[in-house]
Amino acid sequence: MRLRPCLIPVFLIFASVSLHAVSQDAKPVARTPVVSAATPGHSVAIEADITDARNLYLVVTDGGNGFACDWADWIEPKLVGPAGEKKLTELKWKSAESQWGEVRIGANAGGDPLTVAGKSVAFGIGTHANSVIHYELPEGYTRFVARGGADNGGTNQQNGDATSIQFAVYTSAPPVSVGNGGDSSDHTPENALGGLDVGEGLEATLFAAEPLLLSPSNIDVDHLGRIWVCEVVNYRHFANGNNPEREEGDRILVLEDTNGDGVADKESTFYQGRDIDSAHGVCVLGNRVIVSVGENVFSFYDDDGDLKADRREVLFTGIKGTQHDHGIHSFSFGPDGRLYFNFGNSGNELHTSDGSYVVDVSGREVAARRTPYQEGMVFRCELDGSRVDTLGWNFRNNWEVCVDSFGTLWQSDNDDDGNRGVRINYVMEYGNYGYKDEFTGAGWRESRTNLEEEVPLQHWHLNDPGVVPNLLQTGAGSPTGILVYEGDQLPGRFLNQLIHCDAGPNVVRSYAVDPDGAGYKAEINSVLHGARDQWFRPSDVCVAPDGSLIVADWYDPGVGGHRQGDIQRGRLFRVSLPGKPYTVPKHDFSTIEGAARALLSPNGATRYLAYQKLHASGAEAEPVLKRIFHANSNPRFRARALWLLGQIPAQTAETVGLAVEDSSPDIRITGLRLARRMEQDVIPVVRKLADDDVAAVRRECLIALRHCPSPEKPELWAKLAGQMPSHDRWYLEAIGISAEGHWDECLKAMQIQSPLPADAGEIPLSIVWRSRGSQSAQMQAEVIARLAQHAQTADRHLLAFFRALDFQPAERRAEAVRGLLQTEALAHYSAAVAPVVIAESLQRLSSTDFASSPDAARALDMALRSLEGTTQYIQLVSRFGLEDQYPSVLKLAQQHPTEQIGIEAIGALLDHKQWKLLSEALRSDDHAAAIATAEVMGNSANGAASGPLMAMVKDADADVEVRRAVVRAAARMNNSAKLLIELVENGQLDADLMQAAGAALHSSPSRATREHANRLFPLPVSKDDKPTPSISELVNIRGDAANGRLVFF
Repeated sequence: MRLRPCLIPVFLIFASVSLHAVSQDAKPVARTPVVSAATPGHSVAIEADITDARNLYLVVTDGGNGFACDWADWIEPKLVGPAGEKKLTELKWKSAESQWGEVRIGANAGGDPLTVAGKSVAFGIGTHANSVIHYELPEGYTRFVARGGADNGGTNQQNGDATSIQFAVYTSAPPVSVGNGGDSSDHTPENALGGLDVGEGLEATLFAAEPLLLSPSNIDVDHLGRIWVCEVVNYRHFANGNNPEREEGDRILVLEDTNGDGVADKESTFYQGRDIDSAHGVCVLGNRVIVSVGENVFSFYDDDGDLKADRREVLFTGIKGTQHDHGIHSFSFGPDGRLYFNFGNSGNELHTSDGSYVVDVSGREVAARRTPYQEGMVFRCELDGSRVDTLGWNFRNNWEVCVDSFGTLWQSDNDDDGNRGVRINYVMEYGNYGYKDEFTGAGWRESRTNLEEEVPLQHWHLNDPGVVPNLLQTGAGSPTGILVYEGDQLPGRFLNQLIHCDAGPNVVRSYAVDPDGAGYKAEINSVLHGARDQWFRPSDVCVAPDGSLIVADWYDPGVGGHRQGDIQRGRLFRVSLPGKPYTVPKHDFSTIEGAARALLSPNGATRYLAYQKLHASGAEAEPVLKRIFHANSNPRFRARALWLLGQIPAQTAETVGLAVEDSSPDIRITGLRLARRMEQDVIPVVRKLADDDVAAVRRECLIALRHCPSPEKPELWAKLAGQMPSHDRWYLEAIGISAEGHWDECLKAMQIQSPLPADAGEIPLSIVWRSRGSQSAQMQAEVIARLAQHAQTADRHLLAFFRALDFQPAERRAEAVRGLLQTEALAHYSAAVAPVVIAESLQRLSSTDFASSPDAARALDMALRSLEGTTQYIQLVSRFGLEDQYPSVLKLAQQHPTEQIGIEAIGALLDHKQWKLLSEALRSDDHAAAIATAEVMGNSANGAASGPLMAMVKDADADVEVRRAVVRAAARMNNSAKLLIELVENGQLDADLMQAAGAALHSSPSRATREHANRLFPLPVSKDDKPTPSISELVNIRGDAANGRLVFF
């Protein structure tokens, strides 16, 4: 049977193709796009100019997803020139190498006939990525022609999904990395576009590159088409000490295309200084430039128009997260005339220019204290920084927020790096977004009832009441800039959609958003992908005045982790319809008509200037704004006019009235938001819209009621809550946001009272689950008791209501669970779920309450017998400190040293300081159990394990194999790893343990520990005189199935 690379799981890396002497500067004379099973005919044409060439190198590389199933054919390759035509297959190659199979004439890499898309190939060469074939050329030929195809040997596997190859032709030896499947190592601007896949119907051009700019972190495009750049060189020198420091400080640059060829040819330094080192945001508003950096937000002013900052003012200060990606981010101008911005979870707090805390419009200080604000937050404010409104919180690193013409907010948020949880959010105002536990601040890894099934979902506590759902989750990444594209110069699928950069997977994407009940759903479309250049790190995207996109590329070998591997490069790309040159429409902002036309621009800086003119014109602008609102067919243009009309004195009520009667739900929503913007009484507006047939409009009514003090609020809330669509979590969270602080009045108006009716349907039950009223805990307990009577399994519905109890005040929660534990109540529960009900109830009972309740003690005995061997058993033992159960918990840990239940078991013993029990287990005569004990202690990554482990390391009388396992475990915790290193440095570690220590320290999770390991245990050099990669590095390297085959088969 022939072994194929798709089918061989290989996890070790061995030397791959060895190549001849090469020039690292060699560039291909021809290169194809990536060929896959999606390529028409599974092949593409290749033509290369080989005039005066003496050598020909045919190169096949993988398409960026590894080389599995990458069977490649050079179809009908020929030399053409004055000497006529010659089949390349008639020449003998000088060398031919492939990372799997063999290079063959007339056959594919596996020896079968050449077949592409089911059709036989007349003549050709079969190979497999990654491959280099070298010919010496005869005289008389000037062109090489062929087709490059994906052979059926690969496309017939895995439905063709794994095959992706790229063909290139060189006339001088290609770089070594090409033969090894890396990119060409050509990181010059000339090759910038060659590494990118461009979305269908789009064209990308290079607008600017080094040395004109370096490492752009954020950009904006002004009304003249000039690109403003945060150029960051002084980035985190605590982690990038090898990078030279720019003593003059980082810069805000302005790049221009002065001759209209679509390429920047002029650079101006607007500002340079150490006070803007590692700036993360730039926003151009006429002659004002807002720069977000470190602990400050600065407003720079160019008073004389010379592109030089003349003065600087502090807008906000006291923000945490200096030289941290999770700090303050960029500002943008909204359609309502306000500023929108955010910071990540290192920002923590916001201060005015005098250093005092910002007190937002709800009367709270803006500080991450879980009252309720915590972690990353989203804000808006007036242009002068007043009237800050905290719009959302509990994000991790929400890099940038954008707002569309209707006033709807969108942003992305980063997961704990590497856990596939990057998300896109519609920011429902005043929502909690779930990165940490709402009340305790617990992280997503900490155990909780009704835990989400998948890690990416666990990240955001999505099963908790009070957490707004995500629009979309996009996997692992490092998300950056985002915008709403409201132009018309891209293909239809991108119009009025989100455009987003993610530097981690090297992509710029569009999210096609559609309404979904009270919320939204989205699909992904590609804009740019660094398929062949993984240094492509898109950091921001903006819309130019002509409707094209400008994409900033940080351009670096890595992203995140406080690292910057390159400070000599940076790129700007322009993305547009094919053949559309870069143009800048001219606008006359001195007239109302000119400003009205500019208001329709897709460029934010242009709209700002238009807004300012029209707003200042007041009633004089009313006719032109009404014309746009009434006559324009584009609802986004109408919304922009609406915001301005409503701010004309004496026009607000009429404008709001027109909007809420409009046929467009987006305009109705905008009208309600306008009423709030102008501090109108929202009750009459909500009354008009309360029966709207569009759920999103009713959602907005609920949000509008949140801060409303009217006595009519509960009645309107109840009317809106009663219309909740089935299974609409967006709507349910809007209900909760609206009722916050007034739950009792709202529930009373809806007549949801204790006891809950036996026939309560889905909607009342959902509202009970979400509620925070004085009777909510009791109602939730009633639901649990009812479910427990008939349930045969502890399903998610039952667990969800237990989790809801965690968000009730402690006294009310305790009273509710005491009722669930009464002996009389227990008698009514089904035998299948009674132990779970008992365990979950006991977890929510204080030690004092437990000690005073005979019912609780009897219930605990019953539960322990039924739950032994489960997570809930461990939790009960730990919760009540049941020492007689600790040996059973230890056994559970030993039986499952690599599983979560084992980690929880050992964690419970460490929490209760069971040093004697653990030390005895490590010295047990049952060496297998002792090794398992060490392994699970190491896997816990709990520094409390250091004491027993290090005592065992030093115990020369203990079994050496157990001690080696203990060394491996100790290396996984920072504190014990440090002690191990000290023993090695002082010559005090037994020789029998040195090899184990070296291997374990090299694979430590800690970078600092690995660096010590490199010094104390230098890795052997490989055949090219480079150090062998450590295990932690090897696991991140793409495997080589072909060499694995040679070794293992």
